[in-house]
Amino acid sequence: MSSQKKMNFQIEAFKHRVVVDPKYAEKTWKILEHAIHEIYNHNASGLSFEELYRNAYNMVLHKFGEKLYSGLVSTMTSHLKEIAVSIEAAQGALFLEELDRKWTEHNKALQMIRDILMYMDRTFIPSTHKTPVHELGLNLWRDNIVHTIKIQTRLKNTLLELVQKERGGDVINRGLMRNVVKMLMELGSSVYQEDFEKPFLAVSADFYRAESQLFIESCDCGDYLKKAEKRLNEEIERVSQYLEAKSEMKITNVVEKEMIESQMNRLVHMENSGLVSMLMDDKYEDLGRMYNLFKRVPNGLSLIRDVMTSHIRETGKQLATDPERLKDPVDFVQRLLDERDKHDKIINLAFNNDKMFQNAVNSSFEYFINLNTRSPEFISLFVDDKLRKGLKGVSEEDVEIVLDKVMMLFRYLQEKDIFEKYYKQHLAKRLLFNKSVSEDAERSLILKLKTECGYQFTSKLEGMFTDMKTSDDTMKGFYEAMGPELGDGPTIVVHVLTTGSWPTQSTTACNLPSEILTVCDKFKTYYLGTHSGRRLTWQTNMGSADIKATFANGQKHELNVSTYQMCVLMLFNNGDGLSYREIEQATEIPSLDLKRCLQSLACAKGKNVLRKEPMSKDIVEDDVFFFNDKFSSKFYKVKIGTVAAQKESEPEKQETRQRVEEDRKPQIEAAIVRIMKARRVLDHNNIVAEVTKQLQSRFLPNPVVIKKRIESLIEREFLERDKDDRKLYRYLA
Repeated sequence: MSSQKKMNFQIEAFKHRVVVDPKYAEKTWKILEHAIHEIYNHNASGLSFEELYRNAYNMVLHKFGEKLYSGLVSTMTSHLKEIAVSIEAAQGALFLEELDRKWTEHNKALQMIRDILMYMDRTFIPSTHKTPVHELGLNLWRDNIVHTIKIQTRLKNTLLELVQKERGGDVINRGLMRNVVKMLMELGSSVYQEDFEKPFLAVSADFYRAESQLFIESCDCGDYLKKAEKRLNEEIERVSQYLEAKSEMKITNVVEKEMIESQMNRLVHMENSGLVSMLMDDKYEDLGRMYNLFKRVPNGLSLIRDVMTSHIRETGKQLATDPERLKDPVDFVQRLLDERDKHDKIINLAFNNDKMFQNAVNSSFEYFINLNTRSPEFISLFVDDKLRKGLKGVSEEDVEIVLDKVMMLFRYLQEKDIFEKYYKQHLAKRLLFNKSVSEDAERSLILKLKTECGYQFTSKLEGMFTDMKTSDDTMKGFYEAMGPELGDGPTIVVHVLTTGSWPTQSTTACNLPSEILTVCDKFKTYYLGTHSGRRLTWQTNMGSADIKATFANGQKHELNVSTYQMCVLMLFNNGDGLSYREIEQATEIPSLDLKRCLQSLACAKGKNVLRKEPMSKDIVEDDVFFFNDKFSSKFYKVKIGTVAAQKESEPEKQETRQRVEEDRKPQIEAAIVRIMKARRVLDHNNIVAEVTKQLQSRFLPNPVVIKKRIESLIEREFLERDKDDRKLYRYLA
């Protein structure tokens, strides 16, 4: 197969010389120059654009492009110089109108000229790297009109004056402003920036600096913020109406800097109207405005947060340390919740639910709630009050809302184990005395605590409910088995409580009346007969009784009393006029409890089934007590000294604190062993940090106590000290 021979073709130039009239270029240019004059003089209707295009085409074709281009430049320049004179001659408000009109005419003329010279635009100009016709027309307008000495400054000043007039409330021709500003933008972004935007921003900064000073001296904080917001919105609208979109950020930055950033410290701290006043008076609209304006400037929201935090901490500290407020625990907690609701509402309505402010409120509440060492006890008392009577007749949804609020306060507590201690005591009394308004609410709160702190925290609380249910079944079995033997004697209801689950105290049992003791012994025999390996201890301090009493004139009442009160009252069946010492000897009730018991029986108005001599509020050892025959009440059933959870006395508080400290020791030791088992070798400071981190969900361990627990573990050979470094500990397997 033979390879094909490659053929090369070459197109040669046309050899025959075309003779061109030596005056051709001049004649043709004169035709085109005349056409340009006619276009500028608004006489374009009589022109043949097709013929003009062909003439321009032929000039370029015959290599006269340079002549055509330079002729165009000089013709347009001379026309623009004439236009500049007419614009300069325009007086006052007519100046901008004349400029706008001439600019519109120039653009129309430029469009026609570009159409005629289209061939030059497409071929000659790109090859010679010259400026295209349209761009050339704009540059010539810029150099011969806008940047002339007489027009440039006048144009800038006129535009700035109009803006100033509009800021002062005058109505200006926005359409004309828009056209002139658009002209500057079309001449190039640098023209717009240098000839208008930069001076506009500088003048605006001076204006707003002076205005902010004027406003700050004459307005309160709320009014100042309204004026600042109004000015900001005006500038944003001004940009949308007749300035370049990119100018919006620049002019708003000027307003923000001069009206907000430079004055924000003074605004926030303004007396009687600043941030603190707004917070105290719930001025949601003003606070929202402050938030939205301050959000626009650096550190604006941080400033609001810091002032708000110190205000909340200060008011909270006053509440947490005011002895008057601490007299009523339920009211104290309610005030905490009211404060929290107030600030939640502010954050929701004014601060757009901003996380930064939610965190600030949380940290502030945690700070001042823990200033009051009795907060765990008070929160438990609040719950106790609500679950005894406060939530009676309240819908399930509202109960949940209250419980959620309690949980919120609970999260702030650093000593959650102390809350648990009190909560267990209060829950025990509610269960044993059947005082809870809703078992569902009780279980709901325990479930919330379980979710928050884990199973270990609530296992004993759940055990208390289990014991109550088991006790009901036990009592049914007891009466079914022992019913005939009991006869007409007193009826008892026994709650068998698991020692570890309930807050039982090792108190000495008092001497029960013989009638009661007989039934108690029968129950003990029955229970131990059905449950092997168990031991029963009577907790007489936790019981209650209903006893029937007959007074003068045969008046009968049923008295609801505590077990201690029952033991005292039963003594008066066999004798009248018993001294305090005789009662104490006969009942063996602990002195403090006996005094409280006698106080409620003899000194409480309307409940005084006993009378004492001499009559006084306090019980002393020389007092003598008598059965009060004259007692009367309009109710058949009379409750005496209902056991309500009350604020602990100082000795009781110390005792509870001691028990909590004892309970903490094994928890701290367990944490130390867990950490050392994993790390094997660790220095003292790191152990303290790790233990604190592990236990802070329940309580904040004291570093001194941690040190003592480490010493104890070293003594029991769980750990040892490093021989060289005394601060280093090793785990002993």
